[in-house]
Amino acid sequence: MNVKLYGALLAMTLATYCIRVLPITLIRKEIKNTYIRSFLYYVPYVTLAVMTFPAIITATQSWISGCVALVVAVILAWIGGNLFQVSVASCLIVFLVELFIC
Repeated sequence: MNVKLYGALLAMTLATYCIRVLPITLIRKEIKNTYIRSFLYYVPYVTLAVMTFPAIITATQSWISGCVALVVAVILAWIGGNLFQVSVASCLIVFLVELFIC
């Protein structure tokens, strides 16, 4: 194995360990600041969006079909569609847009 690989693994291990252990050791009392509490409340949602957004656009043959499906999915989710309805509608939109564009 390469020394650079071990160095990269060590750096990733330390970064992950620090992110998980430092909050537990440094913050022992309940967080009462409403700004920090609201920030921490939305962190999982933002992380999920950041991880999935590029895949939505690049997973299709054309970025146009991915964008159209994203818009349709957001609209359906906004008006109260469940997960199954939103995913089926998005898949159908990608199929139809790629059928006519590509």
